[in-house]
Amino acid sequence: MNTNIGSLPEDRFPIVEISNVRKSYVLGDMEVPVLSGINLKIEKGEFLAIMGPSGSGKSTLMNLIGCLDRPTDGKVLIRGRDLHRMSDEELAHIRGLEIGFVFQTFNLVPRLTAFENVLLPTFANSRSIDPQKRAKELLKLMGLQERMHHRPGELSGGQSQRVSIARALINDPYILLADEQTGNLDSKTGSEILRIFMDLNKEGRTVIIVTHDPEIAKYANRVVLVKDGVIQYN
Repeated sequence: MNTNIGSLPEDRFPIVEISNVRKSYVLGDMEVPVLSGINLKIEKGEFLAIMGPSGSGKSTLMNLIGCLDRPTDGKVLIRGRDLHRMSDEELAHIRGLEIGFVFQTFNLVPRLTAFENVLLPTFANSRSIDPQKRAKELLKLMGLQERMHHRPGELSGGQSQRVSIARALINDPYILLADEQTGNLDSKTGSEILRIFMDLNKEGRTVIIVTHDPEIAKYANRVVLVKDGVIQYN
């Protein structure tokens, strides 16, 4: 599987660096702590699993890595850039072009075809790519060349997740970030999806998966366990 990642530059920094991060939310008059004293480095080309039970803080950690949220205290650096120093527009740029997201519920637009869904993120891309050609190539790599003009309601769960992976890769991101990506799939289809992630990682893509399932975490090269808002080991 060649997803054309040869153009990705070598970074002088860890692709993600989290230092002394605390995250809490305010509910009424109460401050609810979610993460406390998180320290984590993720190097370019790693296949990392963030594991933990429901309510452990792993999804909040994923949101920080994905530039979907900012820390209450501490630093989150994405390729050496501090989230706290970035404008909302800069964060949106990173989310749109440098991080590809894959979710449990696929998040496909029902009225659009598979091909049109894959094209959606390219509207924010000013890089010199041919989006239609790349979308067709990615859908072919996912084994969906015969289904690219079908809408999500006409696809199986595994096919829908392959479409979402193609969509996540369309802008050639540095990081592929997946949240419980096999949760709605049977075990055979889930294993096929995880093998796609392994192939992408072998080509040099940084892959980060978030899961509560130790069987899924075994596919990764390194596992970070989050429990009660702290990292137990990594």
